[in-house]
Amino acid sequence: MTDTNTNTNAGTDEGTRGELTGFSVNQMTVKQLPLPELVKGLVGLGVPGVGLWREPVAEFGLEATARLVRDAGLAVTSLCRGGFFTAADAAGRARAIDDNRAAIDEAAVLGTDSLVLVSGGLPPGSRDLVGAREQVAEALAELWPYGAERGVRLLVEPLHPMYAADRCVVSTLGQALDLAGWFPAEWVGVCVDTYHLWWDDQIAVQLDRAGREGRLHRYQLADWVTPLPEGVLTGRGQLGDGAVDFRWFGAVVERAGYTGPVEVEIFNDGMWARDGQEVLSETVARYREHAL
Repeated sequence: MTDTNTNTNAGTDEGTRGELTGFSVNQMTVKQLPLPELVKGLVGLGVPGVGLWREPVAEFGLEATARLVRDAGLAVTSLCRGGFFTAADAAGRARAIDDNRAAIDEAAVLGTDSLVLVSGGLPPGSRDLVGAREQVAEALAELWPYGAERGVRLLVEPLHPMYAADRCVVSTLGQALDLAGWFPAEWVGVCVDTYHLWWDDQIAVQLDRAGREGRLHRYQLADWVTPLPEGVLTGRGQLGDGAVDFRWFGAVVERAGYTGPVEVEIFNDGMWARDGQEVLSETVARYREHAL
């Protein structure tokens, strides 16, 4: 199998996935931790990877972040997020393209080959779902050569359908693969998040398709908990607290040929209110208990 499904900087060894090799914790899971404390905590726990977000990286400093994670020996498994391509007018779409070019440049500086894209919802006042998805395709067509020049892949992340109106008009893995399919698999693929896709009865078929097409580039974990909180954006659950069967999901992903990083990305107000190092240790323990 080629390395189009892996991050060559992530230190993943297909034969040793039983422990933390290839494991990564996304920065937003413990966003209460300043970046130096996050890095120190990950190294202390033996976690080899970190997923980063643009806003806190900018606050700490792009070059400073790159030095910090590099000196700690951590792999940057992804940068979140690009996207939000949909707009009511040409000027808005142009601004989105410019912002995504900047995100690609940031990913290259950080040493990650993977920029995760949240496509954007319906433009204000619009009900044209088909047209919004066409805007996403047009943006990918414009951006992927820029990413390829800098060694950064664009990863379309489908979000749960409840986000279709305001955040992401790409709701299923099949839709994401259809969009990505117009472009070279080495440079445009998908990011699969269990929180968003666990419910889909076609997920096993589509994961197999993603593997065969060489587009399964990132795999993220979070649980689906009920009742849904009022602010659904921050209602993802810690692994084991909800409905997702992570071992089943992981087995299907591995059968599809995925050998890249496994990244836990959780937005949860309750977790953010707790001690960050405690949450970090709990996340590693839950990964071992529920996903390995």
